[in-house]
Order: sequence, then C-alpha cells, then structure tokens
Amino acid sequence: MKRTSIFFLQFVILLFGFVALAVLIRLPLTEGRAVNLDLFHIYADPFIIYGYAASIPFFVALFMAFKLLGYIGQSKLFSLYAVGALKRLKYCAILFSIFTFAAGLFIQLFHSKEDDPAGFISLCILTTFLSIIVATTASVFEKNLQKAIDMKSENDLTI
Repeated sequence: MKRTSIFFLQFVILLFGFVALAVLIRLPLTEGRAVNLDLFHIYADPFIIYGYAASIPFFVALFMAFKLLGYIGQSKLFSLYAVGALKRLKYCAILFSIFTFAAGLFIQLFHSKEDDPAGFISLCILTTFLSIIVATTASVFEKNLQKAIDMKSENDLTI
C-alpha cells in the first residue's frame, strides 16, 4: 500500500475522531434533556456521563485502527503487533455495541410517556449493527492474519 494512501486513511481516522469529540462536547449543550440546565449540571447528568463512558471504546478502536495503519506503513502487517491491534479493535467494537444496546434498552424501558424515543432507538439499532459488523470483520482479519503468521513461521523453520 502506498504511503499517501496510508496517510490519507490515518487523516480520515483522525478527522472522524475529532468530529465525534466535537459532537460529544457540543451536543449536550443544544439538544435533549439537558438543554435547560446550567453548564455544571449538563455534564453531571448520568445519561451524558454514560455517553462519555460508552465513547471510550469507540476512541480506543479508532486508535487501534490508526496503529494498524501505522504497522501497514512500516511493512509490519504480518506481525503479532498487528494481530494484537485487531484483537483489541474487535473487543472495543463488541464493548461499544453492548454499551449502545444498553442505552437503547434503558431509553425504551424508562422514557417519559410524552417523549418519542423512535429516533434514538433507531440510532442505537444502527450503531449496534455497525459495531457488530466491525467486530466480525476484525475477527475474520485477525484469524486470517494469525494463520498467515503461523504459516510464515512454519516455512521459516523448514528452510
């Protein structure tokens, strides 16, 4: 893979992370249940704190994808470091999907009767589904990469 392609993909990951961080900071100030609260009470709201805690696996997964692209750029794709990055990315995607599913379930069970949670529930379903796809893809790549490393080490031993 060319260096420019890797740098472009790393830039896209960084951009995606900064946009997600900006949304996490700005959205509680303008939308939802905390719109009429002061600055301290907005960020002390339990649901917003849960949103920040649930975003930690998302940002760790972005960091692992960034590191994996770095390994590819250094021609270290067939290394145990790359397998470890894929494994951590898989676990982060699974954890993020669990957090998102739990938030959707909480809103579905305990929402106010005047509220319509359909938009939030649909976003939770979509995000959970996409996280499961990312986890499955990372798992498949991890297994294939581990097999390739095992085959390479067997061939190195026979030569």
